[in-house]
Amino acid sequence: MTEKHAVELTVNGKHYEGSVDARLSLADFLRDHLGLTGTHLGCEQGICGSCTVIFDGDTVRSCLLLAVQANGGTVVTVEGLSKDGERLHPIQQGFVERLGFQCGFCTPGFLMTIYELINQNPSPSEAEIRERLSGNLCRCTGYQNIVAAVLWAAERLRAHNEEISPL
Repeated sequence: MTEKHAVELTVNGKHYEGSVDARLSLADFLRDHLGLTGTHLGCEQGICGSCTVIFDGDTVRSCLLLAVQANGGTVVTVEGLSKDGERLHPIQQGFVERLGFQCGFCTPGFLMTIYELINQNPSPSEAEIRERLSGNLCRCTGYQNIVAAVLWAAERLRAHNEEISPL
């Protein structure tokens, strides 16, 4: 029998407490304990980027971070991008407008990576976008529409003086 460890996290603006096995990944905690299945598990080795979330302000591969390591932290998942849970965040809308996804499996990881990029740089160049996205893998697209989606979202956020942060 494995020993359980208490964890407390703020996820998408809500406080959660739980008891987890020491080796449970943050991705599995989000999916299995909180029902936030937008965080996808692809490779479970930190290579594909599908499990990317924002942890204490930085992107992390949630498959590599243990839930107990995240104790006391703040997490934003793809479900947390929308302020009201209904209207798409401009980054999400950019993917719709510019056809930035096909199968959609990798999309949550891309969205969270883009969220951090635009939060740090509201006017990224195409080269900066491609560099930042180089750690996220997509097997369906040629990345051109993903880059177009980022440029579209960044322009909309600047034009409407919208805050990047949903929380």
